[in-house]
Amino acid sequence: MLQIPPTCDLTLGLTRVAGPDGAESVWRTTIDERFLNPAGSLQGGFLAAIADSAMGAAAVRAVGERKVFVANTDLRISFLRPVPPGATLTCTATVVKAGSLVTFVEAEIVNEDGATVATASSTYVIRDRTE
Repeated sequence: MLQIPPTCDLTLGLTRVAGPDGAESVWRTTIDERFLNPAGSLQGGFLAAIADSAMGAAAVRAVGERKVFVANTDLRISFLRPVPPGATLTCTATVVKAGSLVTFVEAEIVNEDGATVATASSTYVIRDRTE
C-alpha cells in the first residue's frame, strides 16, 4: 500500500513548502533532540534522509502524470555546518536532468539564517507503478 506522505517524511517532521510544479521540491523541518549525535548537533544520517526525501519527491514530479516509484542508486552528501537542536532547515531539491529511466537531482539544505549546512546529489532509477 502506498503511504502519502511516506512514514519516513512524517518521522522527520518534513513539510512541503513548494512544489509540485516544475522540477523543484522544497521541504522544511525543525530539528529536535531525538536526532542529535553525542556532540549535541544533528546526526548526519538525518541530513541525508531529509535530502533523499526532497530529491525523491522532485524525481517523482519530474515525470509528470506518469505513476512511478523512484529509488536512488547513489547518494553523495557534504556536511558543511553543524545543526543545533531547534534549528529550522529548508531543503531545496532540483532536477538536473530527467529521463524516462534515470533522473539526476541535487539538493541544498539551509538553516533559518540562509547558511548552507549540507549539499547533496543523487541518481534515481524510475520504475512504473502498477497500482
